[in-house]
Amino acid sequence: MSEKLQMLGWREWVSLPDLGIRRIKCKVDTGARTSALHTYFIEPDSQTNIVRFGIHPIQNRTDIEVICEANILDYREVSDSGGHKEKRYVIESTIKIGKYEWPIEINLAGRDTMRFRMLLGRTAINHRFTVDPACAYLVGKPRRKKTLVR
Repeated sequence: MSEKLQMLGWREWVSLPDLGIRRIKCKVDTGARTSALHTYFIEPDSQTNIVRFGIHPIQNRTDIEVICEANILDYREVSDSGGHKEKRYVIESTIKIGKYEWPIEINLAGRDTMRFRMLLGRTAINHRFTVDPACAYLVGKPRRKKTLVR
């Protein structure tokens, strides 16, 4: 008998604790293979294999920013929703959705104008969740603290 999978809605609130992001609205995108974080700048350092990048975790709020650093896992070709291919930096970070927490790969995309600051791709949710496209925020919103960053 298989274990019952947790249900996700088409959008959920998630945390990326390794990056200091306590809450970010995320679109659950089963059409996307990998997860993506939309950044407004990306600065790779080939000497240290670290990438520095900034995100605006709240839509339409450029006054709130989080500057992150992570080890570069890969630099690979990714297809966007229009089928255009581009090379993107890929990092690994822990994601937390409700009581669930696990490491995922995230590609960094310089597209700050996107409606959702993060896309959660199918490889990140595979074997853990099932998605109900008619519902949203099924897992719940992370507790709000005074600040959105560390």
